[in-house]
Amino acid sequence: MPPARHRRPRAVHSLLAGASALAIGLAGLVVADTGAHAADGELITNGGFETGGLSGWTCTAGTVQSATAHTGTYALQSTPGNSDTGECTQTVAVKPSSTYDLSAWVQGSYVYLGARGTGGGEPSTWTPSGGWSRLSTGFTTGPSTTSITVYVHGWYGQPAFLADDVSLVGPGGTPPSPGPTATDTASPSPSPTATDTGTGSPSPTATSTSTKPPGLPKHVLTGYWQNFDNGAAVQRISDVPAAYDIIAVAFADATATRGGLGFTLDPKLSSRLGGYTDAQFKADIAAKKAAGKKVVLSIGGQNGTVWVGDSSSAAAFTDSAWSLIRSYGFDGIDIDLENGISSTYMGQALHALAARAGSGFVLTMAPQTIDMQSTGMEYFKLALNVKDILTIVNMQYYNSGAMNGCDGNVYSQGTENFLTALACIQLKGGLRPDQVGLGIPASTSAAGGGYVGAGVVNSALDCLARGTDCGSYKPDTTWPGIGGAMTWSTNWDASAGNPVSGSIGSHLHAMP
Repeated sequence: MPPARHRRPRAVHSLLAGASALAIGLAGLVVADTGAHAADGELITNGGFETGGLSGWTCTAGTVQSATAHTGTYALQSTPGNSDTGECTQTVAVKPSSTYDLSAWVQGSYVYLGARGTGGGEPSTWTPSGGWSRLSTGFTTGPSTTSITVYVHGWYGQPAFLADDVSLVGPGGTPPSPGPTATDTASPSPSPTATDTGTGSPSPTATSTSTKPPGLPKHVLTGYWQNFDNGAAVQRISDVPAAYDIIAVAFADATATRGGLGFTLDPKLSSRLGGYTDAQFKADIAAKKAAGKKVVLSIGGQNGTVWVGDSSSAAAFTDSAWSLIRSYGFDGIDIDLENGISSTYMGQALHALAARAGSGFVLTMAPQTIDMQSTGMEYFKLALNVKDILTIVNMQYYNSGAMNGCDGNVYSQGTENFLTALACIQLKGGLRPDQVGLGIPASTSAAGGGYVGAGVVNSALDCLARGTDCGSYKPDTTWPGIGGAMTWSTNWDASAGNPVSGSIGSHLHAMP
């Protein structure tokens, strides 16, 4: 009989190139005013850079110039590098549970404005290119938030960008704890604070730009393990090859409580395996972790109906996910919901869960291709909202038909161009390179369409990382820190003779 599949067959989405490109371009340009009041004050120090220096700002590669300014005499200029976005930040005192408006005038390609540490989702907006344009966004601080970090940055390998008239309007707050004092001028080439090359902006409290948990390699192979029998090889967790750095257990179950999660080993699978008990399953997870691997619980799948759309369901999600993590020893969770998602409330739930789990928390995602076509899509918004705790997004490059690439052209699934041009959307849309992985089926039996051989995947990884072995589409920059690859599933990989773990895994781990 035909094997059941991870994804339901989907209609071909041949999106109009112009319309999609417009959506991508407009998604981050202007965000509606969030309600700061006229009586509120300006909180940014030296937002117009009219001191003639960087007083109040901390920059990785910034300087102040007077050749071009939006208003006044001076404006910030920063030049990104191959492993640096040219970010400038300022930490500002704020009040809890208060509303703020953030804006700036920017000029250049792929310029981003946002804030971290707000106590909720991370507001962020961007412009793809052009002359002076105004970016604006807003947010409401959490109940215990007393300071936030405002940032402006460009993108890897892009030309220098300009920023001016940076503004944060809202009620004042208690001054944050004293930190390093920025000098009025920046050296043209300071040593970056990041310890992991190829990654993006540092978090407010971390010296490393990466949210990758300790122990994972630079380029990660993720595989889904099937907690059911659909014709693929049946496996215990202990049977999963060592090449898999992250194992996603598919799937958690929805409970009668909205947002609630449960998990039970499938009895039919257990029977096929000669009796696979909870105790054996937990012991296998512990052994994988002892070997340096990460094991996460996947939420969703084709038929997953977990709903997180308000505060109470978000709390139920957090509580139940944390209970399962402690009970089974999972390192974190994978979000693979295909029936709707709320970036606001799921983001709230994930931040709360990460706070309980601590620094070793692993968060992966597997959105469908249509969900990551622009930063205005709810799934993409979720990924950006949780960027501070996100390990990797392994978008499904299959069961989708044709899609737009970041150059506005339409590419067919099952090709190298499809992998590289769609990955480029995420890479230029705000995710760090280490947060972008290529999700591919392990064999033609594993998906309804979009299968590519291991050699094609390896070429796509090399194209994205080094600009070599590209198809007819070649990105205008490279991302040496590209996150890795994912497959559905370790079971289908075993059925096919392990081409993913053998070839793609070896290639990933040999990449510089």
